[in-house]
Amino acid sequence: MPIDDLFGVHGKALAVRSQRMGMLASNIANASTPGYKAKDIDFAAALRSAEAGPLDRGIADATKYRVPLQMSMDGNTVELATEQTAFAENAVAYQTTLSFLNGRIGQITRALKGE
Repeated sequence: MPIDDLFGVHGKALAVRSQRMGMLASNIANASTPGYKAKDIDFAAALRSAEAGPLDRGIADATKYRVPLQMSMDGNTVELATEQTAFAENAVAYQTTLSFLNGRIGQITRALKGE
């Protein structure tokens, strides 16, 4: 049985959320780097694309530069409040997906043990 049949879309969702968390963390870390261009992953688009093909390709296709509300003088497009909010929301969604997968693994383990 393929692993996707056991976990459905949640395995890919966790991978996309993980990649997005790294990207948002990079944006936050580079908030004061002149010329740095903030990027983000459109989660829904990445998941749709990953369903049709390889996950890495789906993430690459869904990665876009963020358009700032107010441009800085040094060309940096990171808006710290926006990035921190997106990071927090993504962290909650990541934890939720992880909890679901842990529950599913527990069900499979109990079934294999005959409980």
